[in-house]
Amino acid sequence: MIAPARQFVYPMYVPGEEDAMARGALLLMVRPADSPAFLATCARGFADERTPTGVFACPNPNELCAVAGGYAYIVDVTQPARCTQVALRPVVEVRAVPSLGLLLFVGFHAVLAWGAGGLAWKTAKLTDEGLRIVSIEDGVLFGFGWKLMTDAEVPFVIDLRTGALR
Repeated sequence: MIAPARQFVYPMYVPGEEDAMARGALLLMVRPADSPAFLATCARGFADERTPTGVFACPNPNELCAVAGGYAYIVDVTQPARCTQVALRPVVEVRAVPSLGLLLFVGFHAVLAWGAGGLAWKTAKLTDEGLRIVSIEDGVLFGFGWKLMTDAEVPFVIDLRTGALR
């Protein structure tokens, strides 16, 4: 097999992640409409099959989101050397909110939103473990999370326009 002329490996370099490729990788052949094609190799974060792997559309049409074993990468398809690794590890769920132009990344403790201009917001720690989204209605996210001190699931509500708790 002949390798593509343009190849990019993500993450480019992150201290402590020298062995990331040993866990495997998501390989994507990306063919942008107005730029040369390239091979994206996205290091897998975790070997646990419950962590997501897939490709998601971003609010910015020049970006794509690749998730590999819970590590999420936002790749600029017009300049693939520009890649942002989402600062939430692991990502356990990805949800699109097209009406607000957001891509939501859900972790064990917090939620991060990515918009057309990049990072829109990130919540503070919402739970001690087990964040669960129940619904998204009219720009509001409803969820539950487990609290250690009460040993119970407690509700939370997030305004998706700002990331503020209600």
